[in-house]
Amino acid sequence: MIRRFGEAIQADQRYRLRPGAYALLVRDGSLLVTHQQEPVPEYQLPGGGIDPGESPLSALHREVFEETGWRIDVMRRLGAFRRFTYMPEYDLWAEKLCAIYLARPVRAHGAPREPGHSALWMSPEAALRELGNAGDRHFVARFLGVAR
Repeated sequence: MIRRFGEAIQADQRYRLRPGAYALLVRDGSLLVTHQQEPVPEYQLPGGGIDPGESPLSALHREVFEETGWRIDVMRRLGAFRRFTYMPEYDLWAEKLCAIYLARPVRAHGAPREPGHSALWMSPEAALRELGNAGDRHFVARFLGVAR
């Protein structure tokens, strides 16, 4: 069973499955996170949707690069969570199936290419406070060995 976080499911709404891959990017005791300006300013684990025909790991490499400018080395899959939400940038009610990976940022190649995104380093403890969704926070807490 995959744990669900976030908003309650609205019985009168149809949700479209939106699989995605996201990374806990650890280097020198800090996490590399992304800040998305639109539609609502929010700190997030880098990653995003898996395109049709794309593997989860290919999507993870692509999305992390677009959102942070970093190339990564994926170490292992940590787990997954589901979240039901409205995505205004796509005008879509989505059932997000989020696979979370532990990865290491290897090399920066410049600024994020995704409009409205900025990459920044923060302590895992700060990430527990600042990340915008409970699923992301859950995996940071597990990484730290903190019960939530």
